[in-house]
Amino acid sequence: MVTAYDVPPEKLIKNVSSILKERNEIEPPQWAPYVKTGIHKEKGPIQTDWWYNRVSAILRTVYLNGPIGISHIRGKYGGKQDRGAKPSRAAKGSGAITRKALQQLESAGLVRKTEKGRVISPEGQSLLDNTAYEILKEMAKEDPERSKYL
Repeated sequence: MVTAYDVPPEKLIKNVSSILKERNEIEPPQWAPYVKTGIHKEKGPIQTDWWYNRVSAILRTVYLNGPIGISHIRGKYGGKQDRGAKPSRAAKGSGAITRKALQQLESAGLVRKTEKGRVISPEGQSLLDNTAYEILKEMAKEDPERSKYL
């Protein structure tokens, strides 16, 4: 059985984000074009569809590391904060983006809450695994050696 572990993350996130664009529950908030993705950034994202990429990346993170909380996800999407002459420090990513993305994933039925944090729902796992299978089929066309994993 093919899972999200078996394909490159970039391809999986790209394909899942195109699937999430078609869902009504996943929409960028009104403030999304104007926001930075964390205190460690100087400017906001340049890509117009960055929201869908971030939501699909968070979905993959919950799949791989669940149960997981907002704070741990913020740490994953953080970076190095430039503090001028002082040494740089680790900074977490935006909490509002993470919370809103998880809320949308919950309303879409792809993630659910538990006492220990968010976990992937069966529907979310099916979406990621089926997308991974499609990616592996495409990769097998280019490289016949990969067809043994199908």
